[in-house]
Amino acid sequence: MYAILDIESTGGKYNEEGITEIAIHKFDGHKVVDKFICLINPEREIQPFVAKLTGINNKMLRSAPKFHEVAKRIVEITEGTVLVAHNAQFDYRILRTEFRRLGYDFQRKTLCTVDLSKQLIPEAESHSLGKLARSLGIPMSDRHRANGDALATLKLFKLLLDKDSDKKIITEVIREETHGELSPNQLDMVFGLPSETGVYYMHDKDGEIIFIGKTNDIKKRVNQHFTNVGKIARKLQKETKKVTYEKTGSELIAILKAYWEQKKNRPRYNHVSTKKLFTHTIDFSQNGTEHIILDVEKNSSLEHKKMAFNGTDAAKSFLSKISDEFELCPSSLGKEGCMPQQNKGTVMNCNEKVHAVFEKYSIQNKDIALTDRGRQTGERSFILIKNGRLQGFGFVELNHQVNNIHILESIMTPMKSDENTTFIVEAYLRKNNRLKTIPLTH
Repeated sequence: MYAILDIESTGGKYNEEGITEIAIHKFDGHKVVDKFICLINPEREIQPFVAKLTGINNKMLRSAPKFHEVAKRIVEITEGTVLVAHNAQFDYRILRTEFRRLGYDFQRKTLCTVDLSKQLIPEAESHSLGKLARSLGIPMSDRHRANGDALATLKLFKLLLDKDSDKKIITEVIREETHGELSPNQLDMVFGLPSETGVYYMHDKDGEIIFIGKTNDIKKRVNQHFTNVGKIARKLQKETKKVTYEKTGSELIAILKAYWEQKKNRPRYNHVSTKKLFTHTIDFSQNGTEHIILDVEKNSSLEHKKMAFNGTDAAKSFLSKISDEFELCPSSLGKEGCMPQQNKGTVMNCNEKVHAVFEKYSIQNKDIALTDRGRQTGERSFILIKNGRLQGFGFVELNHQVNNIHILESIMTPMKSDENTTFIVEAYLRKNNRLKTIPLTH
């Protein structure tokens, strides 16, 4: 017996969400034998983006029953069933959280139609419910409402049951009752972690680091490691006995720190590539000609006045962005436009715009500090660049003057520089305008 489930939630902080709507169809493998569909008053505010997505707002839920009023019905309709949901880990976690608030330990086996569809329909372009349903010709109505999504999941599940001719996958994918939940030891590890930006280290029983990661939310990310499925996830769940961390405040520092520490420590479950992180470059030099023409090149090194990109799409997207931002001459992009050979003033003007792009988005030959938020209130972080090369990072109080190289060098944590770190910093600058760039004095 199966209970096809879909839940809409309020959104918000992890494990602080509430249920706004639930739909359960009890399915015996052939037909629906019972169903329960209900709006629920979550007794907390719905996040605006969730209200926009689902159409469920706070006003609609004021007169709806609260979870404790429907909890018994949910227990009864799911008794002796396997919960089936698209991304079952999410729905099961939210449901267990609500029951836990009532002091009740709700446990059921779960089956995820995302996992099943990946195994039975591996050729699908996407395994999201909407796109999968569309590609399989499954009709959908009331998208992002509990009953609409539950009915689509039910139809998908029927199709997957038909495809699973030898029934092996169904048997193998059904998870233990506590899947998606943490063991007592894992709960203890996650409980002590902060929901902040930084680098985390997963250790085995001997204290050896087996995985290094970076994230904007350490607690959430480690929790995901402990609840995810997949070969690496299962190994980490089995072998991790302790998690340590270092807060960085700055996402860029976390990325750089994780890059170097993975390279240095080579943890057994990190894939540490020896290759360059970029595949293409754009040349900002004149190369013996009067006019600078920006073009995407496949290049293995970052030479003078070149910027690196991971793929042609990223490079072309950047060219399109700077063309609008700096009103570049078409001829600077290798297109027909002004006639540089006939007008030197025009050539100079075009080249000046290109130089302005490089000045804004490159760190080459610069002595600068890139400042960002710190690890705590009253602190900010800095990354020191000297002669265009990464030197290290550190933290200073907000009232500290961050413009003297010698002072920053004395308080920073050194970090090695290579072409990958230059690419990481410049790629981050291209995507994120929150960093403040401060020219340095000697």
